[in-house]
Amino acid sequence: MAKYIIESAGNVNWMALFALITFMFVFLTGVYLVFMNNKTFIRKMESLPLDSNDEYPQTPSNQ
Repeated sequence: MAKYIIESAGNVNWMALFALITFMFVFLTGVYLVFMNNKTFIRKMESLPLDSNDEYPQTPSNQ
């Protein structure tokens, strides 16, 4: 059925169709990985820029 729909569309550029399918696969895989990721890991990563630990103290760069 899909072959009939594609053939009836006229002059289809197969390279463009392949690029579209590849993009959709990568995009949907990324969306799946985002939603299936561990929530505690995401919470830890989102708070890292605001975390004030003394493990890496700031040093003046003009010494």
